[in-house]
Amino acid sequence: MYLEIEKSRLIKPLALVTSVVEKRQTLPILSNLFVRLEDGVLTLTGTDLEVEISFQIGDVKGEDGICTVTARKFYDICRALPEGANIKLRVDGKGAHIQSGRSRFKLQTLPADDFPALDAKDWEERVKISEQELRKLLEATAFSMAQQDVRYFLNGVLLELKGDTIRAVATDGHRLAKSEARLAAGDFKHRQAIVPRKAVLEMQRFLEDEDRELTLEMNPNHIRLHGATSTLTTKLIDGRFPDYETVMAQTLSVALVIDRAELSDVLSRTAILTNEKFRGIRIHLGDNLLTVTAHNPEQEEASDEIPIEYDATEFDIGFNVNYLLDALKAIESPTVEIKLQDTNSGCILREPDDQDTLYLVMPMRL
Repeated sequence: MYLEIEKSRLIKPLALVTSVVEKRQTLPILSNLFVRLEDGVLTLTGTDLEVEISFQIGDVKGEDGICTVTARKFYDICRALPEGANIKLRVDGKGAHIQSGRSRFKLQTLPADDFPALDAKDWEERVKISEQELRKLLEATAFSMAQQDVRYFLNGVLLELKGDTIRAVATDGHRLAKSEARLAAGDFKHRQAIVPRKAVLEMQRFLEDEDRELTLEMNPNHIRLHGATSTLTTKLIDGRFPDYETVMAQTLSVALVIDRAELSDVLSRTAILTNEKFRGIRIHLGDNLLTVTAHNPEQEEASDEIPIEYDATEFDIGFNVNYLLDALKAIESPTVEIKLQDTNSGCILREPDDQDTLYLVMPMRL
């Protein structure tokens, strides 16, 4: 096998494919990339047996063949070469030989026939959606995923198809993020798929902020994103996602519209003196003021306030300040609509003119 390619064409696909490869593997072959050249098309594939990413590059000179090569070392070598470098890869019985200008490297190879592939087939649902739209859905919700929660079904993002809508939902049990988009065509049956955390993070790297169409395919155990030159396949989490619609349906009668940047600044300043472990702040509503206070075990205190239109019953409510700041960061509009009810009810944040995306933060006792 032999191929010749410019660094500028190789480095980005190589970075995407290498990102899925874990540094420490129980199977040595999983530390390698699968490389194939066939009829001028170079295919790079990486996997950890849970997520698989494949990328194709056309018009590559060389001789057809297949091999596997150590992912991290191959990527690091290519990245370290100067801009404009021309990379030559030759594989024989002794290993993979990389040459660029005066630089020469030799890497160990493993049999390409041993490289595993995700056994994903029999797709039951096929959806057309733009990369930009799907990326936006994930960016609006992924930060609310749980991390290493014993409730394994929370360690990911729910993708839900229903009618002409695709919805992304994530929760860690203390907060919830939901965003949805309309699909141009199709009246889909109700289907849910929980995409695991690592796959969600890889998808965010994989998807570009471009209005290019890709195909999203689903079956009971896998989901696949298929673009013009790239494919990402992942196993799904086998579990039942919480009934988030019931949680979001709570009645919240207090509605406030506040300058998003001003609220974010007040919360950030007050957060400096919160308890480092629990990050709790107290919000007091009353007398046309929203007052934010914080205390910590060192008996230090912080207080700040924002003028608002509110002359109803006064009450206090506590929140994890990080959850509020994460939601405000995800909101793009100059103002934010906040809905509350009482000390025991959650808080909903969203853009005033956007009904498709919202954030729910549950209160905490202080």
